[in-house]
Amino acid sequence: MNLVIALLRRTGLCLAAAAILAPATAAAQEWKPSKNVDIVVASGAGGSSDRTARVVQRLLQANPAFPSISVTNRQGGGGTVAWTYLAQQPGDPHYIATFSPTMVTNQLLGVAKLRYTDFTPLSIILREYVLVTVNADSPITSGKVLLERIRKDPTALSFAFSAAPGNHNHVVIGMIFKAAGADPKQSKVVIQKSGGAGATAVMGGHIDVLVGAPANVLPHIRAGKMRAIGLSAPNRQPGAAAELPTLKEQGIDAVFYSWRGFLGAKGLTPAQVAFWDAAFAKALQVEDWKTDLAKNAWAEDLKNAAETRRHLDSEQELIARMLGELGLLKRS
Repeated sequence: MNLVIALLRRTGLCLAAAAILAPATAAAQEWKPSKNVDIVVASGAGGSSDRTARVVQRLLQANPAFPSISVTNRQGGGGTVAWTYLAQQPGDPHYIATFSPTMVTNQLLGVAKLRYTDFTPLSIILREYVLVTVNADSPITSGKVLLERIRKDPTALSFAFSAAPGNHNHVVIGMIFKAAGADPKQSKVVIQKSGGAGATAVMGGHIDVLVGAPANVLPHIRAGKMRAIGLSAPNRQPGAAAELPTLKEQGIDAVFYSWRGFLGAKGLTPAQVAFWDAAFAKALQVEDWKTDLAKNAWAEDLKNAAETRRHLDSEQELIARMLGELGLLKRS
């Protein structure tokens, strides 16, 4: 009997200790920002990454957990300048940066040494198909005409895109050249600092074809200043993209998309990653996000941190294969 009483007393003490420690343990596992959060944009103002960052800034600011949120553009090197800056903030969850397939292609092409494993991937929030456009006065009136021009002389047309060689826009150009039976390496490409700059160059008659995000050019298409040739989607898209013909429906095998998301510096704790998982999930539940998706011709594709990491692992293999097939990947 004395042994039973002793055991009960010991169990009681353990339960009491657990009750005292539970709040402290929960508190230790939780994290939220203690100062301004800086969203670093890996491109110039006016482009798709910048637009994504500013939409997310607005949605996150509705969360009282954030003291404040700023957006800083650090363009250059196809995103390398921004990602190098983020790499200099190890373990600090108050800095996040935009990223896209360009991070993968930069590393594969030797443009940069930084890769996604040098950071803490936090989320992918959308996918964005690539739109091919020309000046409204261009003799190129359809995907068929574009292929004919390429077949006749693969070097005759200039193609603008942002912001790094080998990225998703460049891949779509390669796909179009392959559909025309031409060597993608013969494409005459002009790298722009942003999609907005590329649109200005096309409307000014300095570049023949622009390949990039639909949102950058939709206002110009509606104003009659640019013409849509084709979207790299498997079928017609809803929202603002509903008016855009696809390349596929014109017999061009060019279905590809860019994903856009955010990553943090290396060394974030599980509690900090959990905070960002919850913050993005909450921000993208509101009706304003649905409006932004439709307005910018985006397709929702929310992935949390763990899902994003798995996606990047598979994307690395996929993009390496595609760049190799398109002749863009240097062979060792």
